[in-house]
Order: sequence, then structure tokens, then C-alpha cells
Amino acid sequence: QVQLVESGGGLVQAGGSLRLSCAASGNIFSINVMGWYRQAPGKQRELVTTITSDGTTTYADSVKGRFTISRGNAKNTVYLQMNSLKPVDTAVYYCNAHSLLNYWGQGTQVTVSS
Repeated sequence: QVQLVESGGGLVQAGGSLRLSCAASGNIFSINVMGWYRQAPGKQRELVTTITSDGTTTYADSVKGRFTISRGNAKNTVYLQMNSLKPVDTAVYYCNAHSLLNYWGQGTQVTVSS
């Protein structure tokens, strides 16, 4: 079992920045990929970014050049640095960890005002 706890969401003006954190606990050594997804009101959950255990990253086209995923030194924490935020980035952001199963955090709200 893996438990994920997110933090760092909030309200920011367009053009601003936020940093999300996700701390994993439990059977963290089974995790091979961690990432962030988001779900805006009335829309499906979408992939934002992922990072593998060897540090390989992927990004959705909509966030390339603005968002950066990284891991902490202890490898059980991932961060999402979000710069140049836009109102369309408004969503609940979910941390995800993939091992044999998919695990989700509780979500953190990010609201970008125009």
C-alpha cells in the first residue's frame, strides 16, 4: 500500500506561480512512476506530468515550458513547480503513484484568477 499526501494548492493571479508537493509513504520502493493529474469542473481527469524512478519526465503539451516536475532527495516526495499560470490551469490537482496498482492523493485545489 502507498499513501500520498498533497499540499501547496491555492489561489493565484494569472502569470503567477505555485509549487505543489506530494509525499509518499508506505511501500514506496514498489513505485516506478509518479505524476500529477488534474481535473477541471465538468471535465475528465487529465495527465499533467510524470517522472520515473530513473528521473525521466513527460509533460502534457499544454504545460510544457511552464511546469516542472522533480523529486526530493529522499525520492519519496515529488514537486510540481507551476509558473506562468493561466486561468485554464484551474483544477483539482492529484498526485499519482504507480506500482502494481495506481494510488491517488486526495487532491489539492489550484485556482488561477484572470
